[in-house]
Amino acid sequence: MSLETDLLIDRRRLKRRLFFWRMASVVAVVAAIGIAVGPRSLPHNHVTRLFVTGEISNTTREVQALDTMANDDRATALIVEIDSPGGGVYAAAALHDAIARVAARKPVVSVMAGIAASGGFMVAMPARRIFAGASTLTGSIGVILQTPEFSGLMSKLGITTDIIASGPLKDQPNPTHPLSEAGRTELRGVMMDIYEQFVDIVAKGRHMDPAKVRALADGRVFTGRQALDLGLVDELGDEAAARAWLATEAKIPASWPIEDLRTRSRTQSLLAAGFAPFADLLKSVLYQGVGLDGPKALWQPSLPQ
Repeated sequence: MSLETDLLIDRRRLKRRLFFWRMASVVAVVAAIGIAVGPRSLPHNHVTRLFVTGEISNTTREVQALDTMANDDRATALIVEIDSPGGGVYAAAALHDAIARVAARKPVVSVMAGIAASGGFMVAMPARRIFAGASTLTGSIGVILQTPEFSGLMSKLGITTDIIASGPLKDQPNPTHPLSEAGRTELRGVMMDIYEQFVDIVAKGRHMDPAKVRALADGRVFTGRQALDLGLVDELGDEAAARAWLATEAKIPASWPIEDLRTRSRTQSLLAAGFAPFADLLKSVLYQGVGLDGPKALWQPSLPQ
């Protein structure tokens, strides 16, 4: 082996070592900053704010953080800021229940922004006071289950499938063939059971007769002004109006700061921010699987109903 080859190999080894120690130093510095800054940043008395934005999917971290916040005496109230068309039924219901556990111990207000429909409307229900903008889109009480069906296309392409199932409903729904009448009946029964759970949540949250809620729960959306007339929200207003209400009705001083709900520690947040470019790179090169659609409490105006 020539001298030039040896030098080249040694240089590459040195670069790998330098890269490792540089990365280790960055991680150590970020962790040290998080440890130093984190505990000092929490005010003694504050109002916690939870943002619910975009499609609601995995809410595990939010649920855990809300349960922690419910037992934190420094967090005197909760503002739930909603700008969401809804999402997965289970995720929205879990978030609703966690907010309800907070509401059992301290004041909760909800503030609807541009849209708070379906599951986004559901998570507002435990609040003692619900605010919306005049042009907020809200309501859309109901659930939907969508499944694609490609049998016509498959037939044209000469593609067939063999299905071995333990029962006639095990493969319902299936994109390779239309729903059977029995399958449609059973799935509709499941959807209606979830729908009734949604109606009960609204009836309890708004102190309304379930029959009245059911009359409004046909999937339609309302403006904030319409929702006010129907008793689905309490007042037109924004976060400032919510803070004023907390000061007047719940005796929470307006001077107390707002602290956004942390779903992870400050150290974890800093580490996540530092490694975000690497995570994006991995996502771009790794296969992204396609999951089945579950039942959703989601307003989707662009989709055929």
